[in-house]
Amino acid sequence: MLTLKLPEDLENRLNNLAKKTHRPKSFYMREALEEYLEEYEDAFLALDRLNAKNAKYLSTQEMEKRLGL
Repeated sequence: MLTLKLPEDLENRLNNLAKKTHRPKSFYMREALEEYLEEYEDAFLALDRLNAKNAKYLSTQEMEKRLGL
């Protein structure tokens, strides 16, 4: 079970979508979590791996210079 506090405008949009589609709000919340949770997990895993190897972070300008762009 999860309780979520949403900003009023986002809650209104979710309510309107649920009404128009005759689906529960929980359906859309579940869909959103399934879509984005894996991306967040992958991003944090990548950061953990980089940090474990004492990797150096490069700015966009530094990377472009290394790539000859």
